[in-house]
Amino acid sequence: MSSQKSSSVQTGDITPVQQMIASCSGAIITSLLVTPLDVVKIRLQAQKNPFPKGKCFVYCNGLMDHICVCENGNSKAWYKTPGHFSGTLDAFIKIMRMEGIRSLWSGLPPTLVMAVPATVIYFTCYDQLCASLKLRMRGHSDYAPLLAGAIARMGSATVISPLELIRTKMQSEKQSYREMSAVIRSALQNEGWRSMWRGWGPTLLRDVPFSAMYWFNYEKGKAWLCQYYNCTQPTFAITFTAGALSGSFASIVTLPFDVVKTKRQVELGELQTMKLSKQVSSSTYHVMKRIVAENGVSGLFAGFLPRLIKVAPACAIMISTYEFGKAFFHKYNQQKQRTTRLQPST
Repeated sequence: MSSQKSSSVQTGDITPVQQMIASCSGAIITSLLVTPLDVVKIRLQAQKNPFPKGKCFVYCNGLMDHICVCENGNSKAWYKTPGHFSGTLDAFIKIMRMEGIRSLWSGLPPTLVMAVPATVIYFTCYDQLCASLKLRMRGHSDYAPLLAGAIARMGSATVISPLELIRTKMQSEKQSYREMSAVIRSALQNEGWRSMWRGWGPTLLRDVPFSAMYWFNYEKGKAWLCQYYNCTQPTFAITFTAGALSGSFASIVTLPFDVVKTKRQVELGELQTMKLSKQVSSSTYHVMKRIVAENGVSGLFAGFLPRLIKVAPACAIMISTYEFGKAFFHKYNQQKQRTTRLQPST
């Protein structure tokens, strides 16, 4: 009963287009706020161990991970800019002072080409699915977010996976977006259509459980906080807190799959760069086995704190801005309906 009372804007109150606009706005705001953290992290890594030609690294804009291929030593790539940083805060200050504030968003625009549409598809599908499942599941409607989150993530990952693979291939071969059709045709002829979904399995193993847990805990947490503070509609602070807590929990539980997925993603990127993409890297199980053999079980939980610092604010910012956008359109639609009713009929 409390969950119904404290639920946020109902899906039927706003149109799918309005949901898309709200999720698009949330995605852009999230990437603008979270990207500087990853840019600084990459610059610190490059300072400690310079990236050689053909080496791949993971770039995260707060929405999704992207594989970046290092260019040759003479390039003016942003991650090769020399700098002497003593720590994270020092890097922030020196980058802004020496290179300008825009340098904190280096490499962001190309990643948004896929990250924003993927986020829009994911959030809109989740809302539509959740509303539909709640009607069908009736007595078990509390589990609708869990199922809707898993299905929505599976769908968006399936659509985006081949596009991300093509983007990495184009980057490694230094080809423009105009040559995209030629890249796709070449990949299909040489390696078959299944090659377009390489790395899809590890992505699903991490993202689907994460999404299911995230939405289930988010909806539960939001309802509980609304009940605790006696709110009929969740405030920005409530959605922000619920998003951060549910994102943190899901990221901790799925951390071993994140470690495996990142390692495999980098391996695939480097195989493509060396034009050895037919030599497919190890399966998820073998990668996991190798990590345990080299570093013990603790190796599967490597990067615990950096992932938590990255995921918690990203989840909090994205969901709170998305809910804020939906609430705005809800009020706008209500106001429009009142105005229509008040107008005298001619």
